[in-house]
Amino acid sequence: MTGLTMIVITLAALAVGYFGYARWLEKTWGIDPKNPTPAVRLNDGRDFAPASRWTVFAHQFTSITGAGPVTGPIIAAMFGWLPALLWMLAGGIFFGAVQDFTALYASVKNNGRSIGTIIEDYVGRTGRQLFLLFCWLFTLLVIAAFCDMVAGTFNGFAKDGAEIVPNAAAASISLLYMVVAVFFGFFLKYAKPSAGVQFVTGVVLMVAMVAAGIAFPVFADAETWRYVVFAYLFAASVVPMWALKTPRDYLSMFLLIGMILCAVAGVFIENPEIRMPAFTSFEVNGLDMFPILFVTIACGAVSGFHSLVSSGTSSKMVANESDMRLVGYGSMSVEVVLGVVSLIVVCAAATDGALPAGTPFQIFSTSVAGFLTNIFGVPQDIAACILTMCVSALALTSVDAVARIGRMSLQELFMPAKGEAMTPVRKLFTNTVFATTLTLLLGYALCMAGYMSVWPLFGSANQLLSALVLTGLAVFLKATGRKGWMLYGPMAVMLAVTMTALVQQLVKIAEALASGNFVFMVHGLQGILAVALIVLAVLVVYHSILKLREPARVTKEEAAA
Repeated sequence: MTGLTMIVITLAALAVGYFGYARWLEKTWGIDPKNPTPAVRLNDGRDFAPASRWTVFAHQFTSITGAGPVTGPIIAAMFGWLPALLWMLAGGIFFGAVQDFTALYASVKNNGRSIGTIIEDYVGRTGRQLFLLFCWLFTLLVIAAFCDMVAGTFNGFAKDGAEIVPNAAAASISLLYMVVAVFFGFFLKYAKPSAGVQFVTGVVLMVAMVAAGIAFPVFADAETWRYVVFAYLFAASVVPMWALKTPRDYLSMFLLIGMILCAVAGVFIENPEIRMPAFTSFEVNGLDMFPILFVTIACGAVSGFHSLVSSGTSSKMVANESDMRLVGYGSMSVEVVLGVVSLIVVCAAATDGALPAGTPFQIFSTSVAGFLTNIFGVPQDIAACILTMCVSALALTSVDAVARIGRMSLQELFMPAKGEAMTPVRKLFTNTVFATTLTLLLGYALCMAGYMSVWPLFGSANQLLSALVLTGLAVFLKATGRKGWMLYGPMAVMLAVTMTALVQQLVKIAEALASGNFVFMVHGLQGILAVALIVLAVLVVYHSILKLREPARVTKEEAAA
């Protein structure tokens, strides 16, 4: 097997999925280009703001494409390249892209509301509150981890005090992105340029910012960058989408798409040989392929977090229902390409069937930077700066979306039910500034207190979120008279994966307790969280199954109106 063969198979499969399966889903559920979307009907200039299809695609793609599609496949390669490839293709086409598209579709059909509030309509208020609480806690963990990751990437000093130029240059470029995005946002809103002018302007700005950042690196330590990142997250969470988040995502898209195109071009031109066996073993280093493979490769196959972006922010930007397939299904398909490229580079760098040393990001960055140097003649130091920036952008463009979604989840959690009064406490927690501040403060506290104590459960929590979202979406489709059987298989698989992973984690905790190696701040917290996740899943699934057994409320025609 060669890298070229693998990427050709991937592109062909994804093309069939996008132009065949996704289009069939559109026709099955009903897309009405003439139907005003929530972004148009409820345009408030803050959360609801219609944008062009490629602008929304840029937001969706950059928000969902975090560190996962790079780290997951590289780690999962220990089971061999074939299981990882098959899971990304099958998972991406039938699980992840369908989940993202359906979540976007359901939200647009429900006035741009989030999955949590949609669940209330079709599952019940108890299910909604449990889901929103889980989403909010999940965002705290992601904020803590990704902010720490970004700050570490921007750290301009080594342990011995030596300057790290690529990191400082990446930090400088990111600062420019934050500032320039504001001006670009005002340009888009008030100048209303054509798609061509917007594209050319975006490319020119990206090249200028990269050049300026490399020429004028900003050196600061990781702690300083944590403060900067959290300050940026506050701004990205409270200001209107069009003023910062949307334009920054659009500008970041050029960087990330450029990185992917460069990597794909490198695979086509160099056609690296795959030096890992197709399959190694069902158990590697004490880890079982089921469920570890399906938990490790989340982004790149299916990730519950994506649904929060689809229903939390993207649905409030879609200007036409016909854009949803590109935004929901298309962005996930591109992420699969990144995941497969990551798998190719790690397998090509293997030696005698053994994975190369280094972190997943180091392996990926070194390989793609090599493509830039060998194929395009980019100097090694500049290639290193560009790839460092791309890696940090993967995390930063996700965490700012997570921060905003966390804020909205907390607000929705305290919104009164019909007939309930808006008490002073509810008013406080639904205030945008307060909800944002509380979310970020707790995220920062978790970052400083040691989020790694519970990080091992992140993969299970993320995939459990996917299972719960698929369950809720299946209820939505059933209740509105639409076909939803295509979600039943993915829903069952993800429930089996996450429950198995959580039970295995509890077994390890019990073994640590029996052997006398139990540490409460590690094993205790993991155990509490694992039990809480299991209880949450059982309750939400129970309520959902009850609803699935009920007849549809309305006809398909009424639901599509």
